Amino acid sequence: MSDIVLTAYDGAILGPIAKVLGFLMNQIYVFLSSVLGISNISVTIIIFTVVIYMCLFPLTYKQQKFSKISQKMQPELQKVQKKYQGKKDQASLMAMQEENRMIQEKYGVSPTGSCIYMLINLPILFALLRVFYNLPAYLGSVKAQLSSLVQGIMATPGYQELMQELVKEVKVSTVRVDFTVTDKDVLSNYIVDTLYAMHSSGWDLLKEKFAGLSDVIASTQDNINHINNFMGMNISDSPMSIIISGFKTGAILMVVAAVMIPVFSYLTQVLSMKLMPQPTVGGDNDAMAQQMNSVNKFMPLVSLFFCFSIPVGLGVYWIFSALVRSVQQILLNKHFEKVDLDDIIKQNQEKARKKREKMGISENQINNAAHLNTRKLSKKVDMPSEEKERLLNDAAQKRQNAKKGSMSAKADLVKEFNERNSK
Repeated sequence: MSDIVLTAYDGAILGPIAKVLGFLMNQIYVFLSSVLGISNISVTIIIFTVVIYMCLFPLTYKQQKFSKISQKMQPELQKVQKKYQGKKDQASLMAMQEENRMIQEKYGVSPTGSCIYMLINLPILFALLRVFYNLPAYLGSVKAQLSSLVQGIMATPGYQELMQELVKEVKVSTVRVDFTVTDKDVLSNYIVDTLYAMHSSGWDLLKEKFAGLSDVIASTQDNINHINNFMGMNISDSPMSIIISGFKTGAILMVVAAVMIPVFSYLTQVLSMKLMPQPTVGGDNDAMAQQMNSVNKFMPLVSLFFCFSIPVGLGVYWIFSALVRSVQQILLNKHFEKVDLDDIIKQNQEKARKKREKMGISENQINNAAHLNTRKLSKKVDMPSEEKERLLNDAAQKRQNAKKGSMSAKADLVKEFNERNSK
């Protein structure tokens, strides 16, 4: 396995996640090829996508449950917002925060409940990018397809300089390679990375630079094209490179197929966003709702433009991930239409109560602390003007009676100095 790990992403956080995901994808590929006779990475990606989202389904369910409960408690939160509208002092903000916390406690939810899915999903997405950009580092069977050609290249005099020229001319930018190193194992992996990452036109250039290996190059190219095939396209190529090549060669069907990858990515993302629960509008929540709507419109457009420049394989993943999310969302929407939300709230409250018991916190302690904090804050917010005037007069009297050299006296001297110099 050491030869595979060498070209894998070695980041402290995403590196281990990428290795786990790569291992899972490799197992799916091996199963498909050995059991079903399907040696195709695009099919592997589709099945991999389904497996990943099945594993994430419990988190998806929790997020949707949180959204439904949030919609129900939104009117109460809006009342609190209206109560403290226009108040910017610290005491009012703290009081509003305390009342919001008590409402969340009432419904048995945590304010961080909606963030869990994103915190887990984002690292997976970024780690997948690493896997897709360098599949041979994680899929041993794909790397094996290139081994004979790699051996032939390394047996050619001056191959390091030739490979360095190839990288510059083909403009391979998705992998980091350095053909000036002396370690043979590292050089072997760099050649694998380059061969897999370069677009289709790079193979013609490879034949020119290594003319003695034309037969091996041709057979290896056929094998790679076969396992990388998706609707006639190489999943290592970007849709934009396929479009440019298609116009040059007159392959209009390939141009259409390449254009459909970003288009379908956009449409499936729009579908997925529309099926998701929308934030409740009203009062101060209007701003949040507008923000969410802007994000929902912006994200599909991002996928549309990005899909033109990223490998087709990653576009396939985006399309099918959006489709799987849409199916999950339809099932969840039907599920939550049938269930009693009050029962879910009671279950959440019971779970929260048991959690507090494990922590050694009683209900009376929470209620007393909440009431005490609310009383303190209310006093600060709602203190009558006569009471404030009395307290200020008492403070002034104490300063006048302060002993010479005391901290109060020194504070008065500083105050007088500042007042004189500010005039």
